[in-house]
Amino acid sequence: MDSVQASPRVAPSSHSQTLSRGIRALEILAEARTPLSIAELSTQLGVHRSIAYRILRTLEDHSLVVRDAAGRVQAGPGLAALARGVAGDLQSAALPELTQLANTLGMTAFVAVLNQQDCVTLVTVEPRHTGATVAQRPGTRHSVSAGAPGIAIQSALTEQDWERFAPGQQYREAARTAQRTGFAVSHDEVIEGVSSVAVPVRIPGQLPAAVAVVYIRSQHTPAELGAHLADCARTIEQQLR
Repeated sequence: MDSVQASPRVAPSSHSQTLSRGIRALEILAEARTPLSIAELSTQLGVHRSIAYRILRTLEDHSLVVRDAAGRVQAGPGLAALARGVAGDLQSAALPELTQLANTLGMTAFVAVLNQQDCVTLVTVEPRHTGATVAQRPGTRHSVSAGAPGIAIQSALTEQDWERFAPGQQYREAARTAQRTGFAVSHDEVIEGVSSVAVPVRIPGQLPAAVAVVYIRSQHTPAELGAHLADCARTIEQQLR
């Protein structure tokens, strides 16, 4: 079996290229707004269609992908079953609080967690009975060095802890500001024209997470949003003790 390039600490032969491609296929399908053809998926994977087809057949056997009548592929229900086990306690504690927060503020609310050096959306809630809102899908990821959730997470760590976690990644001045104010703010950092406010969620025995909202415009000041988020974060933390 071929191997992919490994990290400096692990021998390349210990990595499975087939597994890596399968995981990447799931990431592509999870991010896609519409089902993809096998040709489209193979192009994004950078492999021949026959290889993409074999990968999809295996994923299909486990209900991780499904195909529609036209043969186009999308993420399957098996992924939802797997997702329930990911930070299940945090998801359960956060969901009712995010629902209340989203409907109170009329904004998409979500919890983000650290995954290596990325900030990944774990669970999200969009408000009911509201016009256009910013979508934030579970599984969305971006560098932890960009956006309010990443800043908020960083602010919950000391600079020494941050250096151990992300060697060479700068400890942002915005994180120091967030330590003083209790909330982090960003604008245009992840999506152009979109703002975000976030507050850290401290989880016993784990790396911190963040609860956040995203919006294009708001009648609330960042400080007012930060206060709502802080209340939400404290409630989540109390349930996780």
